[in-house]
Formats: sequence, C-alpha cells, structure tokens
Amino acid sequence: MLPADRLKSVERALEQTFNTTDVLEITLLTGGLSASVVYKIRIEEQYYVLKLDMPQTAVEDEVPACMQIAAEGGIAPIVFYLDRAEGISLTAFIKSEPLHSAIKPTEVLLSHLAKTIKAIHELPLFSKESNMLDTVDGLIAEFKASGMLEEVFVKECFEYYQIIRQNYPWQDDDKVSSHNDLNPNNMMFGEGKIWVIDWDAAFKNDRYVDLAITANFYVNDEQQEQLFLESYFGDGLNDYHRARFFIMRQICRMVYAMLMFRLAYHSKPAGTVHDQEIESVRIKAVKELLGHGKLSIAGYEGQFLFGKALLNEALYSMRTARFHQSITLMEKTLS
Repeated sequence: MLPADRLKSVERALEQTFNTTDVLEITLLTGGLSASVVYKIRIEEQYYVLKLDMPQTAVEDEVPACMQIAAEGGIAPIVFYLDRAEGISLTAFIKSEPLHSAIKPTEVLLSHLAKTIKAIHELPLFSKESNMLDTVDGLIAEFKASGMLEEVFVKECFEYYQIIRQNYPWQDDDKVSSHNDLNPNNMMFGEGKIWVIDWDAAFKNDRYVDLAITANFYVNDEQQEQLFLESYFGDGLNDYHRARFFIMRQICRMVYAMLMFRLAYHSKPAGTVHDQEIESVRIKAVKELLGHGKLSIAGYEGQFLFGKALLNEALYSMRTARFHQSITLMEKTLS
C-alpha cells in the first residue's frame, strides 16, 4: 500500500522507532483534503498513525515542529518519530468519535471547543510565520483570475472585503500559536478529551482565526456565540472582542470559499460549465446535504457548491448593521 519511492524511508523510521519493520496491519485513512497520505498501522498489539508528507528541503532541526509542541502540551497525539526532511511521522493512534456525537448538548461542546482553542493559544509560541493579509489577497486574486464566477455575482462581496482590508488590525503584535484549520476533520474526541490533529497549516497568527474557523462550523446563533466567547475570554469579554471575532468569521468564510473554488477548479470534469447561480445557495442547506451523504466535498460538485455557500454566508453577514458597527469600532481603536 505504500508508495515504492517512500518504502525505504518508512522502514528506516519503523526500525528506529520500534526495532522492527513487521507491520501486522495497515489501513489507509481518508476523510480530509490534505495532500498528505495517512495510514493506521499495527505494530505488535498497538496501533499508530503513519503520515507521509511532502519532503521539506529546508528544515531547522533545532526548531521543534508545531505538532511536537502541541503533543508536549497534551493537545495533539504523542509523536514517536518525525523526519521533516523525509516527510514522515509516526504518532499515537487515538480511538475516537466525532465531537458532535461524543459531547452533548451543544452548549457543553462549545465550551469544550473554546477551552481547547485557549489551550492551543497558550502553547509556547510557534516559530513559523506567515503574512495573513498576503495569503487572503493571494487567494482572492487567484479566484478572480480563474473566471469561475462572473464578476457581477461576486463584486459586492469583494467590495466589502476591501472595507475589511483597510480597517482590520492585520499588524497587531498580539500573536499566538495557531492551528489555522480547526475544521471537524481535524478535531476528535477520545480518551475523555478533545484531540487536535493535522498541524500542517500551523504557525503563529491572530487568535481570532482559530476562534472564527471553529465558530463557522459549530456556532449557529447569538446565544451560542456568547457562550463560546465567554468560555474563551472569561469575564474580560468585551465589544471589541466581539467585533474582531465577527469580522474574522467573514474573512475565514471567504478564505475557505477560495480554497473550495481552487479544489473545484482542478477537479472540474471536462466539458462542465460552471453554474453561475449563487444567491440561492445557503450554507444550512449545503451542510444538510453533506451531513446526509448526498453531497461530498471530495468532488467538484460539492466543492463548488460549498464554496458558493460560504461566500454567500459572508455576504449576508456583511450586509448587516453589525458589520458596519464592528468596522466602526475597529476604526476607533486603530485611531
């Protein structure tokens, strides 16, 4: 099951870690959209996760990887072996179940999620850096160049983004260790706690990114938002926190939309014409289709539809009075 060109490196990792290359079981794990290949393997009576990433040409060996820091903090599974130059890792396998079925009611889940995010943000600061504004600008420019949706359908959304771009405190020095992709595939419940996996996109970043991404999957109304933010900020929660959180939710919706469109662009079947209808595509309906297995983001249709739903959700939110109130509050704070 392993790629032939990776076999020797994997055998070396197994020998160094377990003093054996005798793998009794191997299963390909699927479900995410990562370019990595992930396997569940059994050595003797114990299961582990073998992950094959792209080899990295420039690695600072003395600098711990984000996943190692998170594992030492008890947030990610234990790392038994990591060779970033070869792109190979061996970690503990956690027998788990989806969060929404393991932690009920929703209020309890939201509190657990917020506290998990806070724990991530309290980890020693990651060394990796990335310019978030450049990333967002680049994704939007790439999408516009693709011509997937005619300008008339997306113009208003990107006009609102320009308002955000001019007023959001991108250069805020208050950075934290951030996972940057806290979607349901990367969080699981096992051994009595929430575990976070797939740290490929992790670097030090704006704390509101992890909060916003998680909220976009789990927070559905103002009452849930209040509980979620209170669980993170405690008694210090204020209107400025709420404003930045609200604006970052729209930024993250647009970012995830652009990533879905990128996937759809490359997976489009030959001869397919992109459906230009967007205003009627709402996130609730698309999530229901995904939840019932009637749609999959592993293929073009699901990717394109989910991208449109996310973009539409951001647009509906940016048309509200809360958007302008949040921008005004940030303008006053910056000045």
